[in-house]
Order: sequence, then structure tokens, then C-alpha cells
Amino acid sequence: MTTEQPTSTKPVSEVWDPHNVIAVSFEDDRDAYKALTTLKELDAQERVGVQEAVVVVREEDGRVVEKDSADSMFPAGTAGGGLIGLLIGVIGGPLGMLIGGTSGLMFGSLFDLSEIEESESALGAISGSVKPGTTSLLAEVIEQSPEVIDTAMSEMSGTVLRRSVADVEGEIAAAEEAQRKAKLEARKQLVRERHEHDKAAVNTKIEELKTKLHR
Repeated sequence: MTTEQPTSTKPVSEVWDPHNVIAVSFEDDRDAYKALTTLKELDAQERVGVQEAVVVVREEDGRVVEKDSADSMFPAGTAGGGLIGLLIGVIGGPLGMLIGGTSGLMFGSLFDLSEIEESESALGAISGSVKPGTTSLLAEVIEQSPEVIDTAMSEMSGTVLRRSVADVEGEIAAAEEAQRKAKLEARKQLVRERHEHDKAAVNTKIEELKTKLHR
């Protein structure tokens, strides 16, 4: 079994956050569906709380497509309307393809750059774990310790990556703001280029008129 451990050197008891997003990858894609059933059972046994869980496939073009999902008794909404739905939208879009497998999200002033260099982004880690052509399990869970899910997933050769919901939500909010600013800057750039083009066209026309007048 290969399981992501907290990057901090502090004891787990000091850094453990019970509310997490997990991304589980498998050697056999069919095990992702078995893992979804297992999470449902663990939730029913009250050994973990499953807010949302969904099996996804990353297409070769980078899109992340939902294949099967489950919701617990918690009022968190469906996978399409909750945190996991937002996560799928981010990691399955242009931003997800940009950050997948990298070590940080460069959101300018939204994050302290020295802080980014020292710690891997949550979205980058999750996006990188959902590889093209493979099936993965994404879930929002509440757990007292990592052992229950890690042990269950290891029986299906599942590799668990775990990030706190607080980190994921924070980066999703920052991603939305960064994309908004990028769109605004893109519009400004288009306007600048249009004006430059118009000015060049006007200058050309003026020069033509000057030449005719001189003749």
C-alpha cells in the first residue's frame, strides 16, 4: 500500500484534520467502483462520514467525466452541486491541465509566493493524481483517523491522496478569482490590440492620402 502522509514533520495527532478530500487511484480501474461501494458501507457503519463520493475518468483530452456517484445522509447535496462537483470542474478544465503534476498554483498576490514554494498545492496534487485514461475515486469525507479508509483502499491496491477540505476550498476560491482576473486581463489585451490595429490602419490610410495630395 502506498498512502500519502502529511507533509508536516509534526505528529499526525497535531496536524490531523478530520474533514478531507481524498483522491484514490487504482491499478485496476474496475476497483474504483468497488471502492465506491466500500465507502458507502463504511458510511452506513458510521466508521467514516461520506459527504460526497464519485468515480471519475480523465479523458485523453484532459476532461474529467463523472461515471458514478453516491451521497450519504449528510445534507451536503449531490456530487454535481457540492464541493466535489466544484473540484471536478476545476481539475477537468484548463486550470487543472495547467497545474496537474506541478508543485504549485501561481495565483499572484492571492497567495504568498514563498509559501507556495514550500508546500504543494492541494488542487495540483489532486489534479495530478487523476491521470489521463484512468479511473479514480474522489470523495469528501469526515474521518477520525486515516487508517479506516487507507486500510479499505489498500485491499483494492488503491493509493490514497488526502488534502484538507479547508485547503481545497481555499484554492478553489482563489482559482475562481484568478480565472476572473485572467479573463478581465484578456479582454483588456484584446481592446489594446484592437486599438493598436485601428491606429495602424488609420495611419496607413493617412499616408496614402498624403501621397495622393503630394502628387
